[in-house]
Amino acid sequence: MSRVNIQTHLVPAASQSLLAQIQQAFGATPNMFKAVANSPAALQSMWSAFGALAQGTLGAKLGEQIAVAIANRNRCEYCLAAHTVLGQNAGASAAEMSAAQAGHADDARTTAALAFALKVVEQRAQMADADIASLREAGFGDEQIVEIMAHVALNLFTNYINLALDVPIDFPKVALKDA
Repeated sequence: MSRVNIQTHLVPAASQSLLAQIQQAFGATPNMFKAVANSPAALQSMWSAFGALAQGTLGAKLGEQIAVAIANRNRCEYCLAAHTVLGQNAGASAAEMSAAQAGHADDARTTAALAFALKVVEQRAQMADADIASLREAGFGDEQIVEIMAHVALNLFTNYINLALDVPIDFPKVALKDA
């Protein structure tokens, strides 16, 4: 059971217009957004970050692969379930999303991005020059490197919200993999 209110009719009025946008985008209002809506500022921050990154250069598929890798590493079943669905909606196969969950991919570029994102999480962003060089060798420029960092930050935010607040999963469940 959630540790905060997840009912849309009890959230602050300032969150209502954002929840309407989310409802329109998803065709439903996922529980995570209902929980975050308790703080209009937090909801604005989260929703704006999703919108901004959707306009980025990495593409939706890679963004979702990064999300499932981080969700699995952080043991966030909510984000794992949600981003698996979103990844498949973005064109990834079930096998690609399963591989990404474990930090793997069939192509070197995606593998490099996933390895980097997981290393950022595991090492709390204490990166070496070689870590950035490996991204550059895989074809990522400064813009994409910063976007990967933004995806990591957003996914840490959502993982921590769902874990700390025990948000009920409202997507088809996906089994966590051992790290």
